[in-house]
Amino acid sequence: MAATDRELVELAREGDAQAFETLVRRYLRPAHAVALAVVGEAADAEDVVQDGFIRALEQLDTCQPDRFAAWLMRIVRNRAISLHRKKKVRATMPLEWAAGARSRSDPVADAERARTQERLKEAIETLPERQREVLLLHDLEGWKHREIGDVLDMKEGTVRYTLFQARRAVRARLGVESHKEM
Repeated sequence: MAATDRELVELAREGDAQAFETLVRRYLRPAHAVALAVVGEAADAEDVVQDGFIRALEQLDTCQPDRFAAWLMRIVRNRAISLHRKKKVRATMPLEWAAGARSRSDPVADAERARTQERLKEAIETLPERQREVLLLHDLEGWKHREIGDVLDMKEGTVRYTLFQARRAVRARLGVESHKEM
């Protein structure tokens, strides 16, 4: 049975490096999604996440063990905002995560996929920061509305509505007519 965040935080506070490593593995992708939503650049997001985990380890004694995920995401988000303020947003945001499996045998399909990915990237970039965070955590990371609400300090209904708004804005930007959610 997997250890709870509370158990892992308490073990890490006692010096158990493996416990903190488990927390890192558990929250690496969601932390990256939060950072990416703010900074827009994968390399910058990776730097922010690494810095955020170091900061979390240094301040682990200030964490409420039952709220580790929310506490960590707040650290990462604040670090990302600080970096974003220091740097201007770069012209492009890689979407390696959206590339999926590429078919090397069909250059026309590859070109079309690249155009679609670029349009999707541009549509996501136009979203307000909170909508990007919710969209990436839910649709990319597979988090539940309640989990996102806990991490981003939002009510579950607000998360649902924010996700709805984000999807609608992306569909509108892409010119997709749909009555179903993405």
